[in-house]
Amino acid sequence: MPIATVNPATGETERTFEPQGAEEVEECLARAAAAFERYRTTSFTERAAHLRRAAALLEEETDAVARTITAEMGKPLAAARAEAGKCVKTMRWYADHAAELLADEYPADDDVRDSGASRVRVHYRPVGVVLAVMPWNFPLWQVVRFAAPALMAGNVGLLKHASNVPQTALYLGDLFRRAGLDEGCFQTLLIGSGAVEGVLRDPRVAAATLTGSEGAGRAIASVAGDEIKKTVLELGGSDPFVVMPSADVEAATRTAVTARVQNAGQSCIAAKRFIVHTEVYDAFLERFSARMADLTVGDPMAEGTDVGPLSSARGRADLEELVEDAVRRGAVTHCGGQRPKGLDQRLSEGFFYEPTVLSGITPEMRIHAEETFGPVATVYRVADLDEAVSVANDTSFGLSSNVWTRDDGDVQRFVRDLQAGGVFFNGMTASHPAFPFGGVKRSGYGRELAGHGIKEFCNATTVWFGA
Repeated sequence: MPIATVNPATGETERTFEPQGAEEVEECLARAAAAFERYRTTSFTERAAHLRRAAALLEEETDAVARTITAEMGKPLAAARAEAGKCVKTMRWYADHAAELLADEYPADDDVRDSGASRVRVHYRPVGVVLAVMPWNFPLWQVVRFAAPALMAGNVGLLKHASNVPQTALYLGDLFRRAGLDEGCFQTLLIGSGAVEGVLRDPRVAAATLTGSEGAGRAIASVAGDEIKKTVLELGGSDPFVVMPSADVEAATRTAVTARVQNAGQSCIAAKRFIVHTEVYDAFLERFSARMADLTVGDPMAEGTDVGPLSSARGRADLEELVEDAVRRGAVTHCGGQRPKGLDQRLSEGFFYEPTVLSGITPEMRIHAEETFGPVATVYRVADLDEAVSVANDTSFGLSSNVWTRDDGDVQRFVRDLQAGGVFFNGMTASHPAFPFGGVKRSGYGRELAGHGIKEFCNATTVWFGA
């Protein structure tokens, strides 16, 4: 895949970039290793000052960088601005909290005495150079939620971003440099996927983090396992959105639309499977389908657009294949199901797809098992709580989940039995710097954000003193 900005709203290639060769990559690795030896001894106060400066710069430049994001991967401009704002918030949060999150820990006195020590503490040290392999769908946020905690812990980063967002990738490297960090502390590598293994195997790279597809995660984990290097993986998701009889159906329906079409449905934590109790199924399906059909699809640079294009022609084709297979096998289409008509001529070659609602899904359909990375929702009717839990868990993924209920018994059951990294009640799944984020099953392992995320790339070092 070429390293290029291809505007998904028009299909036009706007900029191309030459990938870095072996000599340039070697220079980046050398700079990173040297920078780590200096940076790991800096104080939390010094690191926080750099991160706050980066946050201030991004805040000042939000509109410009949002337009770059929209041009590269197609999300509506308002959503791109909101993504930048979330990054600002997260950088400031880690600048404020990293010192306390990584403060030395002191075991209980009884345990210290039992070990024969006079005193013991647990000290957190950075692991070193961390390779981040990141996706295009949230091209700022996915990087910052790794970079902010990693840099505050004293690590340095090498970013291999998706090949269709090179300008956003270069902006990030430049942002941290302008914030005062040494050039080697955070560098963007303009390389293809075939060059990643060589970087990960380099002994100067200590660990890796990846957000992306199951296949990409398997490849990174395989190499890292062979090299005995730590990894954190956030992979795909097919999140359930469960609606029970006690739910506020009107509120659930409004939220369901946003939960499905955020970022044109191209989000691992977007709700994808809507599992509705039979008592409220008809009311939910009618309102949900009407609202999905009423969304405005069009130019992502226009302020009134609800759903922009998919990021690529391949992504749209993959989605079309899933929908066509489901319909051919008996699924019912309640709205959408095709490319939109009547768009401005300038957008005629863009990668648009209508918001779509399907019901009558059966296990034989590909869409039942595969992740739908686009504005397509599948709706299931269930008879009771047991069936709701069973259908929700009938997936190889386990990233997050949404449940709408006012019944305490329902809450206890879903918290106990849903196979997911998060359970969000009466609201939409969202990440926040103060809460751990990650999945189970084939959605990956490890956690990002909060104290859990900053400790993923630290060595917990036991410091023991004899009596």
